[in-house]
Amino acid sequence: LKVRVVRSSPPSSQFKATFQESYQVYKRYQMVIHKDPPDKPTINQVRLVPVSFEDPQFKSSFNQSATLFAKYQMAIHKDTPSDCGENEFTRFLCDSPLEAENVPNGPECGYGSFHQQYWLDGKIIAVGVIDILPYCVSSVYLYYDPDYSFLSLGVYSALR
Repeated sequence: LKVRVVRSSPPSSQFKATFQESYQVYKRYQMVIHKDPPDKPTINQVRLVPVSFEDPQFKSSFNQSATLFAKYQMAIHKDTPSDCGENEFTRFLCDSPLEAENVPNGPECGYGSFHQQYWLDGKIIAVGVIDILPYCVSSVYLYYDPDYSFLSLGVYSALR
């Protein structure tokens, strides 16, 4: 048995070289021990999209996100359709007092409000609304497709 300590942040060359192998061990562990389904979303299926109607990814996914929000609100919180329309979605989860800011020593994505979209088979199955600030990440809200509740996307999002 050989044990190595490999720097993960910033990623060392050893970390990069063994990432896929380590990930496969992790995925198998999660499936066997925690009974995760094999199609649980992975890091490659999560997109961090700035909350801005100027951003092409945000604009192109807006309708899908708003529709998912309404489905979630009606199923989980028993809201009426008028309680979770596009205007309510925009007011609650898109209008932010934070201004986007990119600084030289900040994160690559910059600071501001984001929708962390979880995609599976070409569709959004969950959205984490987060604020990235200089000294913290604030989870504002998470909504998901109730049809995928077996994936425990709230737990996954919090751990991620």
